[in-house]
Amino acid sequence: MEKKELHSNARFSCWTPLNNRAENMQLFEERINLVLHWFDLWTDRQRKRMMHSVLTRCTKAQLSRYCRDLLTETLPTTQADFTAVLPRFLSLYIMSFLSPLDLCSAAQVSWHWRVLSEQDCLWAGRCIRQGWFLPYTPGEKEFGAWKKHFISCISTLDRLTPHEIAQHFWTLSQPYNGEEEEEEERLKERLIRQMIRTKIHEEKRVALRTRKAWSTSTRLGESGGRATTLGTTFKTSGPPNWSLSTSSDLSLEENVAHSSSSEDAVSNFPSRASGPLSKYVFRPAPRQRSNIHRNPANCLLLVSNKIPAYELVLSGAKADVIVVLYDYRGTLSALLSQVEEAVSGRTFKRLGLLAPGGTEEIHLFHNICLSDRTILIPAHRDFWEKLSIPVVPAEQGGGIDIFSPCAASTSGVALMQKLAALTGLNVWAPMGFATGSFQNILSDWSDGSIGAIGLSDPQPGGPALHYICEPVLIGWCRQAQWIEEALAEMKNCLEFRLQQVGLQARGRALGHSLWERVCLEDLRLSEDLSLALTEGLTVLSKQAETSPFEFLAAFLTKWSDEKETRDENLLSNVPLMSGLPQTQLDWRGVVARELQLSEVLYISRLSAIVKSYQEPLTAALNSNRAILSLADMLVILSPVAKILDLNREFKAALDARLQQWGAEQCVGDVCLKLCTHLRVYTNYLNNYTTALSAIDKCRDTKPAFRAFLKRTDRTLATHMLSLQELLLCPVWRIQEYTTLLQALTLHTHVSHPDHTQVSGALSTLQRYTKFIQKLKRNCERDRLLEETQQMIQGCPSLSEGNRQLIIRQDADLLHSPNDHIPESLRTYEHVADVSLFLFTDVLMLTWRQKKHTPFTVVHRSTHTFFASLALATLTVRKIVHSRYVKHAFILDGSSRSWVCATERGQEMDHFLSVLSSAMQTTLTST
Repeated sequence: MEKKELHSNARFSCWTPLNNRAENMQLFEERINLVLHWFDLWTDRQRKRMMHSVLTRCTKAQLSRYCRDLLTETLPTTQADFTAVLPRFLSLYIMSFLSPLDLCSAAQVSWHWRVLSEQDCLWAGRCIRQGWFLPYTPGEKEFGAWKKHFISCISTLDRLTPHEIAQHFWTLSQPYNGEEEEEEERLKERLIRQMIRTKIHEEKRVALRTRKAWSTSTRLGESGGRATTLGTTFKTSGPPNWSLSTSSDLSLEENVAHSSSSEDAVSNFPSRASGPLSKYVFRPAPRQRSNIHRNPANCLLLVSNKIPAYELVLSGAKADVIVVLYDYRGTLSALLSQVEEAVSGRTFKRLGLLAPGGTEEIHLFHNICLSDRTILIPAHRDFWEKLSIPVVPAEQGGGIDIFSPCAASTSGVALMQKLAALTGLNVWAPMGFATGSFQNILSDWSDGSIGAIGLSDPQPGGPALHYICEPVLIGWCRQAQWIEEALAEMKNCLEFRLQQVGLQARGRALGHSLWERVCLEDLRLSEDLSLALTEGLTVLSKQAETSPFEFLAAFLTKWSDEKETRDENLLSNVPLMSGLPQTQLDWRGVVARELQLSEVLYISRLSAIVKSYQEPLTAALNSNRAILSLADMLVILSPVAKILDLNREFKAALDARLQQWGAEQCVGDVCLKLCTHLRVYTNYLNNYTTALSAIDKCRDTKPAFRAFLKRTDRTLATHMLSLQELLLCPVWRIQEYTTLLQALTLHTHVSHPDHTQVSGALSTLQRYTKFIQKLKRNCERDRLLEETQQMIQGCPSLSEGNRQLIIRQDADLLHSPNDHIPESLRTYEHVADVSLFLFTDVLMLTWRQKKHTPFTVVHRSTHTFFASLALATLTVRKIVHSRYVKHAFILDGSSRSWVCATERGQEMDHFLSVLSSAMQTTLTST
């Protein structure tokens, strides 16, 4: 009892039971919990003071080991110098992949990195590959000898930019085309006269400036009886560029000095002409002769046709901008030729490039990207050097504007710097601080100076406004993303269909080429060749020949000659229409021949249905391996056999008439006979929709039939057509009959005995064409009704009587809070979105809801049925436009009315006019 009482009294005291370990640990844990509870309640300053007191009482071992490991575990060190962790040879191997510029940058990190980056093993190979060798052997303790040698060699290279080359060798930028000597002389004299006039004008300006204030005033242009042009000087941006321009910014002294320097340039410029022109001291640029009295264009813009809605960009180009639209599937050489043709020797202040790209690369073509890694490829380097030739030097404001946000990334900045160093021009690009596909063009642009990335133009659009008008540019940039998303959605929807159409087109082209041009039926072993070989071998077996191959060759040659003679005799009885004179009879014969040839093709297609589909399916049915049942075969294929028999009789009668063709020959009676049997076509067309439905049903429910169609469709035997397309041939043939008979009627005189019969057959076929169009409209009507039935949720049955969908109109459902106020003063509020479906006998109203697709601007509409109004009991009246409501009308039914409004007045007028016509038709019919 005393021990327990002693323990309870010592629990919260400073006494520590050293002899009892369990109680010692328990008491230690309780004190730690108490101190931590106090620590949680302290302020930040008190906590720091507590930690300082604890850490100062720790030993060095506790601080260096335990505290360091604890801090490393809590806050791990993720960045470390790899040169201090890896062995020396691995560090040098990693640095060997850096460029000389990157090695120089690495030398500025630390002394250790400088020692590694200046090792001779990194620089010796680079110098030797360039052919630079040290004239001595470095000593053992000599450091960085090969690096110093590399820097000294590359700093003494005599490399010029394209503009510097053009200043020394001007024929690089302005090639000479070798014009006639007389034209060169005339141009030289004209320039000299212009120079003289300019000097006289400058002298008059100097005299006018030094004239006393009280002297007689003289109008400019009348001194000396000669008219002068104020401010016209030579603009010499280079020796060959003798172009005239009007400068209003130069002062009088600058104009005088400019004129004197132009005269000195003419006298001191060395001639590089060859031939008869070498005696002259200067030669103007040949491509600038047509533009010598016209200011050069300000900007040149290259636009890729891969850009969405590039037509809008072209329409917004400014007047002093030359736009070159190039094909995204082209090549660099093709674009360069297109630019040279558009430039025509002119110079430009700025060069713009509008092509798809991002922050690191620009997609010039479908397989060519411009980036930091590809800019120095020889083909790309040559392209940009030649492309930058028409641009004035950077000292005169020349530069390149890239419409991709290259200034927003390190790789893009490196690309801009290399492009600037390559062309000697300033390069601008957007900083990419705006969102959207092309809206970064509206952000801030980088500074064009080499190596400097800052803001160049505070206004939205920056240098892009030099090329495109501001409203057009802003509108296009904001809508380009929507256009891209719409194109992507359209591509996803049509990709599968386009692939199928492409495969069908290629298959049909290949089939036509093989069947019509290559004539595969002639390449195969025909019956004639088999018969000739059989007869030859039979004769050879009866005779003892020492050279059987020669005998067989002679026999086949003789047999071929005899066959050609027989064919010529057979063809001599058929008249050739091409040899007849171009008279009325000749044109009738051409039309009749075309009717016969097209009939042959039509019968071959119908025969393909019978041979490729009906006969195999019938054989499978008779062998107890049915692919289709007899009932399905009768629905799908039975009418085709009757049409085939009818057209074979028509072709036989037509062949008989053409074999005895003459001026008075008639084919109208044959066509009339065909028209009397059009009931076969009528039965076929009435059954056509049922046949297509049966094909779709059997294909979905019978795998054997699906495999049969996949094996048979679009083969040479079926003329590269499917079964559904072959079943459409009778409809096509009726249209062809109508066209051919119209041509035959046109070339048949009224007095011809065949005119009446041809006209009668044409009238019958035209009426039959209208019958086919009516069937087509009925099918389209049923399809629209079915789609509308599926689109509207809770929709009653629409297939009643001869109901047709006339028009659909989206509108807003309005509601007035107070109906006692006059209509001209009523206010309306938008209640819901509705759609009005107008049928021939009823007007249906549906709730319309928009559902937007996430991450896109695409939305879909869903419809829910809520009311229908019979047109016989419907009244409509417009609401007068006021400041409260516009484009509104009221639909009054038998028990309720609705107020609807459209967005535009044209929509309302069109819908109400159609609705009024439908209501009038309903009242008349009832």
